[in-house]
Amino acid sequence: MYPHQVSDPRAISAADFEIMAQRAYDSLPEVFRLNASDITIFISDFAEQEVLDHFGMSDPYQLSGLYQGIDMGQKSISWAQPFPDRIFLYRLPILAEWVQRGDERLDHLIQHVLIHEIGHHFGLSDDDMHRIENRAES
Repeated sequence: MYPHQVSDPRAISAADFEIMAQRAYDSLPEVFRLNASDITIFISDFAEQEVLDHFGMSDPYQLSGLYQGIDMGQKSISWAQPFPDRIFLYRLPILAEWVQRGDERLDHLIQHVLIHEIGHHFGLSDDDMHRIENRAES
């Protein structure tokens, strides 16, 4: 049984989700991976409350991923970064969206969120990425 054929998100373990996230990363073009190789990816069930508060969100299901770091356009070799660049994939919001949509494979949705967060690493805003996605769909 493949995860994208499962209709109950409780059947997707944290380990299965992590494997799908790793496969999503591994399937990215090499040039993309090379420029994102300094990012550490974390899987959490939900964002921490202080993160939700920062974005003015009260519902933890509103946030499916987060990039924390200094984007490539802002980095300097003389600026010491307090922590490595990180991407958080929030498992339960992604699973909830997957079930709600019903028309998307889970591995594709995980890859979409991962690419979106890596886009922030490259300095793209949410609006930039929406414009790129809209052009790609046309």
